[in-house]
Amino acid sequence: MKRALVTGGTSPLGVAICQQLGAEGLHVIVHTHRALEKAETTVRDLQLQGMQAEVWQCNLTDAATTREALEDILTNGVPQVVVHNAGTHDDATMAGMSESQWRDVIGVSLDGFFNLVQPILLPLTRTRWGRIIALSSVTARIGNRGQVNYAAAKAGLEGAVRSLAREVGSRGITVNAVAPGIIDSPATKSIMTTTDIENIVPARRAGQPKEVADLVTFLASDKAAYISGQVIGINGGMA
Repeated sequence: MKRALVTGGTSPLGVAICQQLGAEGLHVIVHTHRALEKAETTVRDLQLQGMQAEVWQCNLTDAATTREALEDILTNGVPQVVVHNAGTHDDATMAGMSESQWRDVIGVSLDGFFNLVQPILLPLTRTRWGRIIALSSVTARIGNRGQVNYAAAKAGLEGAVRSLAREVGSRGITVNAVAPGIIDSPATKSIMTTTDIENIVPARRAGQPKEVADLVTFLASDKAAYISGQVIGINGGMA
């Protein structure tokens, strides 16, 4: 049974991805940093549906901690599907942005990608099959006021994906990014009305977490073996 490691596995999008990968028969490793109770609930829900799942708690912004925490994961077999969904917002216009706001957002999305994927790469190449998928954002392409840090983190992630795809392509490993637009979630509802969304999105609605999870699951499958180094938007026509 292939194993899938999903970072940020307790967010609405992370839960949907875990659900879809589990339904495809993968053993799902649900990552969390601070939301341990939510991760445990997600794992129990998956197990009640007959899926195999476990919790992995780690601070991805700390390279040494992440490398050490991965040792237990790798002992049980390298995850051949790695989905880096962990990310954070800390919005402010750049003129008023603190250094910590800049570094914290970069740390989770971009440093977290390196800290997670780099220790896994050599064991993964030995399996001759792998899928690495990073969650970016439409913000990396079109920008957004107050999100210079977030846009920079996601744009950097997209560049990393394109370059890594060239490094590991001969080993049967694909590397892609998925860039959602406005996705339905409690956080989205707290800052945007239905009218706001209709005015911004040509499809006149927010996307659903399951729609993004379906795309991630496709990229994690054998059917996507010739898709690599790509940034695939799922944004209702925003960009």
